Parts: sequence; structure tokens; C-alpha cells
Amino acid sequence: MTRQAAKFLGVSVLSGAVLAGLALPAVGAFGLAAKGSVEGFDEIPASMKTPPLSQRTTILDAKGGEIAKVYSRDRTVVPLNEISPYMQQAIVAIEDARFYEHGAVDLKGVLRALNKNAQSGGVSEGASTLTQQYVKNIFVEEAGDDPAKVAVATQQTLGRKVKELKYAIQVEKELGKKRILNNYLNITFFGQQSYGVEAAAQRYFSKRAKDLTLEESALLAGIVQSPSRFDPVNAPKEATKRRNMVLQRMADLKNITPAEATAAQAKPLTLKITRPKSGCITAVDGAGFFCDYVRETFLQDPAFGKTKEARAKRWNEGGMTIRTTLDPQTQKSVQKSISDHVYQNDSVATAVSIVEPGTGKVLGMGQSRPYGFGPNQTQINLSADKAQGGSNFGFQVGSTFKPIVAAAALEEGYSAGKSYSSPYRMEYPSSIKTCDGTWKNGEGATVANENKSEIGPYGMREATAKSVNTYFIQLVEDIGLCPVTKMASKMGLKPADGGKFAQVPALTLGGSDGMSPLSMAAAYATFANGGKYCTPVLISSATGPNGKGITVPKTQCSRAMSEQTANTVNTLLQGVVEDGTGKEAGLSGRDSAGKTGTTDERRAAWFVGYTPNMAGAVWVGGPGDKVEMENITIGGVYHDKVYGADTPGPIWRDAMSGALEDKPAPSFDTVAIGGGDRNRGRDNGDDSGTGNGKPGKNKPGGGNGGKHNPPGSGRTGGTGGR
Repeated sequence: MTRQAAKFLGVSVLSGAVLAGLALPAVGAFGLAAKGSVEGFDEIPASMKTPPLSQRTTILDAKGGEIAKVYSRDRTVVPLNEISPYMQQAIVAIEDARFYEHGAVDLKGVLRALNKNAQSGGVSEGASTLTQQYVKNIFVEEAGDDPAKVAVATQQTLGRKVKELKYAIQVEKELGKKRILNNYLNITFFGQQSYGVEAAAQRYFSKRAKDLTLEESALLAGIVQSPSRFDPVNAPKEATKRRNMVLQRMADLKNITPAEATAAQAKPLTLKITRPKSGCITAVDGAGFFCDYVRETFLQDPAFGKTKEARAKRWNEGGMTIRTTLDPQTQKSVQKSISDHVYQNDSVATAVSIVEPGTGKVLGMGQSRPYGFGPNQTQINLSADKAQGGSNFGFQVGSTFKPIVAAAALEEGYSAGKSYSSPYRMEYPSSIKTCDGTWKNGEGATVANENKSEIGPYGMREATAKSVNTYFIQLVEDIGLCPVTKMASKMGLKPADGGKFAQVPALTLGGSDGMSPLSMAAAYATFANGGKYCTPVLISSATGPNGKGITVPKTQCSRAMSEQTANTVNTLLQGVVEDGTGKEAGLSGRDSAGKTGTTDERRAAWFVGYTPNMAGAVWVGGPGDKVEMENITIGGVYHDKVYGADTPGPIWRDAMSGALEDKPAPSFDTVAIGGGDRNRGRDNGDDSGTGNGKPGKNKPGGGNGGKHNPPGSGRTGGTGGR
């Protein structure tokens, strides 16, 4: 060890500097881990790569209101002129009193430390300058949250000290004293999750760094040496003693008068704690899941970095201001409607998403189970696909899928006046064409309507209003399943688990693959937008730590169907809310359209609807898809059976009414639809499906057996779900 010390000092002298920060004790008792060899001083690169300091990122709504702050490290970088002069004096006084007199190395400090350590036989005093401490903090910052890298960055070895010295010399040349002090105050750790003096001032005193008083500055400066030992929250006596030591040191250096020091020392600690708030769990107005979706978008979209690692690094560095599409009026209305209709501790939950047709902007997103880790809370975004933090399989959508079937048929040239016999019960067709071949009904699987009175013939308008299962099965027998899956894809729909649609008849009735509320809202927005589908977007703009703009992904719009088809579906779905199954969801004073849906055993109920300027989807069910919603109380209201009309419908109505208040009320372009209907009185009952397919492997069932039907096979059963 003596030879290592000699070599180390020799290298330093030959390089024209003396090692600072390594206070050598007498006769080889280093008190340091002397592992590894000492790297040649001249072999160390002259310039040091300085990583950007990780800072808070602020997420804003569309009006500029704050949704949440997120950060890897709670830090806000501020210039020196926004830091109290007392703070600047205090940190220099206690950490490096000769800071303005020496270079990167304080030779006098080294000699003093050597003398003290020789007397004590160990390391009782260090001699690192502020510059060297700043360099060490850079190493720690670069290590991030990787424990192994942090250990390497802080290990007490001769090799690391040599590197620290070389870089400190370079930093002194390049930056100068004021910038070094500024950088040091912004990078150093002040305890209690606070990095940098601005975050520390907010944490302990709930004020800006520029407003720190003498005694507050002395307290913060004293913390730096040992943030845990001198923590004013958990160790106020130790913190007070340390603060008073700093004040005395400032008086000794004539930064303040002895009288000022005495007066400040007599004052008690007066903390005004602001608890650190980080992450989407702190989001306002129930927007935690929207906030989390913003993070998922950032981490997954190549617009923010070519690789997953690059995007994660950029997110963790933070310092960004991200303006989103969230409309505060819409979000408040969504959250109020949710809390009015479904309670947090109910056995079922609800999720609501609202988007803007033509722009893809997500205007609102909420759910009854809040973002969190406690009882009846969750981190699963029930509005999203699995890849964006949603449930593993999404939720079967019931009859809300029928308008997609209707659009596919219209695009294939079928008339909205097309009539089918539509019996109460029928066998599935013996075969139906798929994209890859033919599906065959090998087990005699059957499908039925909700009510025995529902017997055709029906045309498309009345069949849609009444949600007649057998009509749509007869329709898909004619057009085949391939046009349906292609139409769904063009409207942005896909199974929430990221797989492909199962080409089985149950798909027609929304009873095969699970989907998410956001996907359904965006798909229905296609009808409102004249047949053009626009991908959902949540971020409208972003700026980096330097205030420069960051390119954000834009919505991509493409034609999914003709305008004539979209207008025809608008006409069909207006009938649903005017005098069909969705009457309870209708809006007053403006055009609206939509569709109800309820799945087998009432495990999910939906309403998806829209106006010309807003589209929304509401799902209600057990988050694990296991609650049968019969004889159940939801939001304090008892239901013998839950339908898409009586629970999701009113949630949609109230959420949309508040969101659209004082907004324009344009009208739909509609078309005349004739023929096929018997013009019987409409009812507003809701049909749960009666198909009989077994659950699909590793997915929610494609219908789980109507109780009057023989066993099905695969995912051939259905849910009608009005």
C-alpha cells in the first residue's frame, strides 16, 4: 500500500497537480479500499462527458393546467442568480472555504488533512474541493439508479480518485468558479428525495431557492455532508447543531457578522414541509390513467427515440413540459359521471374514454377504480390495450360490434333495406367464408335473440335498433367474415391482447375477442368523421429542458369506408338512441348516435356512442371478467339484470352532456332508409347473448353457452349484447 501511495502521488506530481480529496493517513492506513490498479494520469481522457441532470417533467392538459409532475429524481435546475446569496455563501463556507482561492486542488487543505489523519491514525478529515465533489456527483448522476454503477462511481479507490482529480482540473479550466458553484448546487443531494437546491427549498420550506433566509441556507448547506445524519425531519437536534456550525463558519469567514450568526443560531428550526409528489398517482381529476398512457406513449413511440433504451433514458432525464390533449371540462365530466353511477368499492368497475372525431385527440379518460396500490385501486388502465398498460385481454364488446358488421355489409354493396327472416332462434349457418377458408358449424351451435317476441322479418334499421342477433348472423352468412375483420382493422380495432381476430361467427355479436374502451371510442369516431379513422393521440406538444420543441407523433387518418356508408350507419345508430335499445343514453338538444352491448352471463355491458364532435365508450364489468351482473347493486342502485342501456348508457349520457356543455351542436348527415322493417313498436329491452361456444384458449370465451343451448365448440358461440 505504501508503494501504491508513492506511485499515486508521483503520478499526480508528474502531471503538475497534487491529489485532492485523498487524505492519506500515516504509515499506509488508508481507510480506503485499495482495490485495482492506479490508472495512468495521462491516459485518462482530458474531457469528461457530463450527462444531463435528471429533472421533473410536468404534464399539462390542453388548457395548460397541470395534471402531474413525474420524475426519476426531484430536481429543478435554476441559474445562480435564482439562488439566495446566503445559500451560495453557506455551501462554500462549510464545504470548501478556500474555493475562490485555489484551483481544482487545495494543496493547503490536503496538507491539513494529512496532518490530522496522521494524528488520528485513520481518515478523520477529507480534502475534496467543491470542484472534486461536483465531479464525483457527475459520476453518480451518470450511474443513474443502477446500484452496481453507483457503487463503482462512489468506491474509495486510488484509481477513481486519480480520475476525479484529472477531470476536476479540466472542469476548473472550462467552467470557472461561478458555473462550478451553480452546477454543484443543482446536482448535489439534500436528502428527502431532493436533488439540487431548488427542490430542497421546496421540500423543507415550501419556497423558491432565491427566497431562502440565512438560517434556512445554513440548514441546507449542513445537510450535504450526511443527508441522513443531518436530516431536519427525522433528526432535528443533529440538524440544528450542524446548522449552527455552518453559521459560525460563515461568521469566521466574515460572510456575516457575529451578531447575525448568534441571532440565527438562536432561532428554532421552522420547517414548512412539502411532501414529494411524483408520478401519475398524484394526477388531478382522476387523470392518473391518462397520465400513465402518456408515459407509455413516450416509452413506445419511435418519435421520442430510436430504441427502447433511448426513450427510457430520455424520459428519466426529464426536464420536459408535455402538453396533452386532455380537455379539463371533459375530464371533470367523465369523473363526475363515473362517481355518480359506480362506486369505488363496487364488485364491478367502469371505464370511460372520449375522443374527438377527425383529430384523434383523447379528451377524457377515467375509471371507477383509482390509480393506486390500496384496496379497490389498481395500476391497470381499463381503457387501454394490454401493450399500453391495460388488461391482458380487454373485454368482449357484445352488440357494440354490430355497427362494424353493418358497415362491412354496406361497403360490400348490400342495402340498408336488406331484410332477413330473423327468427327468435336458429342454428348458426353450416358454413361461413373466412379470409383463410371456411368456418363450419360442426356441432349444431345455435344463436337466439333476447326476447321471444323478436321474430322477423327485419330490415337493417329495425334489427340494429332492437339489436337482433339472428339478423346479423344471417347478414354475415351472406358477406362472410373476412370483410368484417378487414373493416374492424381499418377502424383501428384489434384484440386488446395484440393478437388477430378470431374468424368465427361469435365475432359478429362481439363475443370472441376482447377490446378496450379507447379502441371502441376511436372506432365509432370514424362514423362521426364521415368514414375516416384517425389514430388516437394524447400528446399535442412537448419541450425539452432547454425549452426547445420536441417532435411529437401526429394522428394518422385514413379512409375506412365511404362517406355514404358512414352516413348510413349514423342514421341506423340515431335510431338506437331515439327509440331503440339506447333510449336511456340519448342526449337532449343535439344529434347523437350509439349502440348498446351486453355479453353472455352479463359479464360486460357497454354503451358506445357519438355526436358529430365527440365520441365515447363506456364499459362496465368485473375487471377480471368474472362477475355475472345479475341481482347486483352498482352505485347504490339494485339491478336484477344489467343491460348496456341501463348502466353504461346513463354514464355515457352524463359524461357527454357535461363535456359538450356550451359547445357547438352540429347535425349528422343522414340518409333515407326504406324497406324491410315491419314498423312494429320498438322496445328498449337489452339482449344478453345466447350463443353456446366454449371459452377460447387463454382468452375470454367466445360466448360461454346460452343456458338452453347444447355445448358449442371453439369460439363459435356468441353474445348478442344489446
